[in-house]
Amino acid sequence: MSANVAAIYTATNVSPRTLIATSLSVFLGMEITPQEAILEPWLNTKSLNMLHAKRGVGKTHMGLAIAYAVATGTSYLRWKAPKPRKVVYLDGEMSSYSLQSRLQAISEATQCDPNLLDNLRIFTPDLQHGPIPDLAERGWHLAVRELIGDAELVIVDNLSCLARSGGQENDSDSWDVMSEWALGLRRDGVAVLFMHHSGKNGQQRGTSRREDILNVVINLKHPADYASEKGAHFEVHFEKGRELYGEDSKPFLAKMLSNEGLQYWEIEDLDASTFDQVVAMTNLGMMMHDIAAELGVNKSTVSRHQKRAKEEGLIKKTP
Repeated sequence: MSANVAAIYTATNVSPRTLIATSLSVFLGMEITPQEAILEPWLNTKSLNMLHAKRGVGKTHMGLAIAYAVATGTSYLRWKAPKPRKVVYLDGEMSSYSLQSRLQAISEATQCDPNLLDNLRIFTPDLQHGPIPDLAERGWHLAVRELIGDAELVIVDNLSCLARSGGQENDSDSWDVMSEWALGLRRDGVAVLFMHHSGKNGQQRGTSRREDILNVVINLKHPADYASEKGAHFEVHFEKGRELYGEDSKPFLAKMLSNEGLQYWEIEDLDASTFDQVVAMTNLGMMMHDIAAELGVNKSTVSRHQKRAKEEGLIKKTP
């Protein structure tokens, strides 16, 4: 540091900060540990991710199921954990009874070595002796970092409950402290999955600046023909996916069913589900633009499905 720069720091009472810029020749020669799959194909080590949905769609159920699969080296939906890893689930909303009930159902549906259950540690407000963390305050970061320990994945459920004092959600500056915390975890080799609410427009609620540092953004939403009696029944859409291509990034429909009291999931391509809905709506006499608006797809998609349905004789002739 030059004498002039040092004098400026002294005069302004600001501590100098050390920054590092590496030459390309040195950088290319560095041995950097590659990312590994935590849950194939989309969740990797040292990655930052978000899952958002409107209330009641099923994001907490999915978050718990992902945590269980990663901790036990098992599968969930179309995704597979190559090996067991340590996970911390930070819950800021549910009662301990509801949380236990959901995890019990997931555990009974997916058998594993009982010893692997210790890989998943649960933080829930009901078991605390004091206030729950506010990740939008730097003062909580050390305590939460100690809680995470040697886990390779931390799931934050959800941002509204666990990042409360960062200002208005639509204020981009409110994300700064959370972004700093998340990048610090990534630097330590910890992957993060944020659970968040969707807004009225279906996008993640608040500032879109959150997505800048994220590797993957998943949106869960109910199908157009959803009814509450269908239970856990949602579409999975990848809104952002760095290094996620082809079949891995295609949306799909997931339905939770039960057989003799045990939960299991039925998966189908979303395109196939949309086709069935287009056929049904066309036979009800709905116009193309109304079908497109109802299903949230382009009119060209509706036209393509109608053409196929006519060729297969599935469209009823109307007077």
